[in-house]
Amino acid sequence: MSTPPDGLPVYRVLTGPDDESFCRRVSEALGLGYELHEGPAVTFNGERVVVAQALLWPTRHHPTGAGAGAGADGA
Repeated sequence: MSTPPDGLPVYRVLTGPDDESFCRRVSEALGLGYELHEGPAVTFNGERVVVAQALLWPTRHHPTGAGAGAGADGA
C-alpha cells in the first residue's frame, strides 16, 4: 500500500496523557503500517504526564542523500 488507509495523512502526531489509551492509539497506528519517527516528546502539565509521538507512513523512495554514494560494488 503506497498511501495510508482511510485518507489518513502521511505524517501524524498523536498526543495525550501517558496512559493505556495513548499506547493503544500508537499501537493501532503501527498496526496500520505507520513507523515511529524518533522518540516521543514527554512533558508534565502540572497534573499529569503528556506524551506526543510522531508517526510517518513509509515511502518507497529515500530522502535526499539517504543511501547516496554507494555503487553496485558497495563503494
